Parts: sequence; structure tokens; C-alpha cells
Amino acid sequence: MRFAVLASGSGGNACYVETSHARILVDAGLSCRDVIRRLDSIGVDPQRLDGLVITHEHLDHIRGAGPLARKLNIPVFANALTFKRGVRYLGTIPKSVPVCTGETLSIKDLFIETFTKCHDAADPMGLVLTSEGVRLGVITDLGRSTPVVEDRLRGCHALIAEFNHDERMLEDGPYPLELKRRIRGPDGHLSNSQAAKMIKGLAHSSLCWVALAHLSEINNLPEKALRAVKETLELCQRYRTEVLITSQHTPSPMVEI
Repeated sequence: MRFAVLASGSGGNACYVETSHARILVDAGLSCRDVIRRLDSIGVDPQRLDGLVITHEHLDHIRGAGPLARKLNIPVFANALTFKRGVRYLGTIPKSVPVCTGETLSIKDLFIETFTKCHDAADPMGLVLTSEGVRLGVITDLGRSTPVVEDRLRGCHALIAEFNHDERMLEDGPYPLELKRRIRGPDGHLSNSQAAKMIKGLAHSSLCWVALAHLSEINNLPEKALRAVKETLELCQRYRTEVLITSQHTPSPMVEI
């Protein structure tokens, strides 16, 4: 299994995942044109995509989903509330596939386990993607970790995890008080320290990669997020786990798990 984070942050989120036989996107929060351009930049032919999975209906996750689905004629997988709340931006989807949160989908040789997570959307989903025994967890836009989240992510070989903000930078930053409360609330976004604590509970000897995702450009710095996860991995003696910092503006390298 391989993955590349095409974009991550409040301006748009999209992730590409491929296996021996399947090629999918998780979210499409960039414009259709930008998603295609970024796929091209990592050597992926958009015409070969097998589907798009949407985690929730916020615009930074669905902006390009409808146009992509229509242009490429690919199925879009999402739960009923996500389709309902996102219809204004999604428009008509030629091949919409309703998903019940908690079920496992299959796309060729890729199995996608969905589970509920805490975020201020209608019915947000976390994902674990599995193929040939390799497990990739995708858990961004998360207000707090829960036993369900930790149970589903346990045993993953790679994690794309939310490291949204530094608590002090958010507190001292320019956002209005109500927005600060939303971000640090139980249905908002994880801070670096909260995310690192979650990773501590999930670290194991076969955890190969942790991708730091959804970093705020206002309330975080890559070096702060990196320090938080590195200290945690060292504490857990997981010296071989690689760390990847994702970006809003450029795709990550393709990562082989």
C-alpha cells in the first residue's frame, strides 16, 4: 500500500491511496483542477481512480468532490447525512454509494473500515484502510480521542493524524474567542499535545509512519508538531517510526507502507 497527502489544512484536504489493484481518494477539498494537477505531480493518472471516500461534509473536504465525480465518472462513498448536508456543494453525483458509519466497504483489494469520530459535522467518519495485511488509519478533524477511535486505530502500520494547533499559539493568536472555543472544544480539533498523547497509546513496533496533518497555518508551526510527536515516539522507544509533515500547498512524497 502507498499513500500521498495531496493537501491538508483548513484550505482543503485530499489524500491518495493505492494498493496492488485499487486507487482511491479520501476527501477532495481542493478544486477539481487542483486535485488533478496534484495527482499529475506525483505521477498518478486521475482517469485510473476507482472511487472517492468523503469523511464529512465540510467544504475543505468536499469542494472538488462533485466536479471530480462527474468529470471522471467515479463512485463517491459517504454516509447519508454527509450527502444530505453537502448537497449544495456536491451537486448531482452520478454514482453515489451510501455508507452506514461503522460498516466496512470494499473497493477491489482495498477494505475500508469506517467509524464514528468527534467533530462538529453531521456524521463524521474516521477510516482504516486495509490491503494485504497492511493498515492505514486516517483520523483528521478530530476534537478528542475516544475508546472507539483508539480501538479502531490500534495495530495500524501508518497513521495520518491531526496535529492542528499549539495550545499557546491558539490562546495568544488572532482568532475571536468563540472560534478558539470551537477549535479546542470536544468536537473541534486536536492540539499537538492531545495528538501526541493519542499517538502514545497507538505506538507499536510495526508503526512505520505517522503523517502530521491539518496543521493550522495561524496557530501552529511544523517544528512544534514535529517536536511533540518525536518526543512521544522516543518515550515509547519507537525509533524506527518515520514522521511526515503534510502541507496545505504541496503534495507529500508517495509513501510506501
